[in-house]
Amino acid sequence: MDQAAFMALALDQARMGFEEGGVPVGAVLVGAAGRLLGAGRNRRVQQGDPIAHGEMDCLRQAGRLRSYAGTTLFTTLTPCLMCAGTIVQFGIPRVVIGENRSFAGNEAFLRQRGVAVTVLDDPACHALMRRFQAERPAVWAEDIGA
Repeated sequence: MDQAAFMALALDQARMGFEEGGVPVGAVLVGAAGRLLGAGRNRRVQQGDPIAHGEMDCLRQAGRLRSYAGTTLFTTLTPCLMCAGTIVQFGIPRVVIGENRSFAGNEAFLRQRGVAVTVLDDPACHALMRRFQAERPAVWAEDIGA
């Protein structure tokens, strides 16, 4: 599995979200054979939907799966508790995170429940979030519940 290529797809989703005026968090779900199952981005602002986080949108785009065994979720930012809970609920065994410096997420929660977590500390993911936080601080505060 090419982690860099799948993270690039998630980052493309995040950039689309930013250009749409939303929160730049993107995610892709990849099957065991390396097949892209779904891609999404945070659409809270665009859709006025408080739970339309990047990971949630990605899972909606992937549609109903009988099993998430062998899948990997790539996300540009460490998941919030809602998204982490969904990852655990669906039994997604692996999460690859672009960066975790902009938001202290729930990696320990995931690991404690058997999810393999990899943090790439991707400079492009971090730069996009820093730009967003600087340009749209009110939207960021709303997104993280501050």
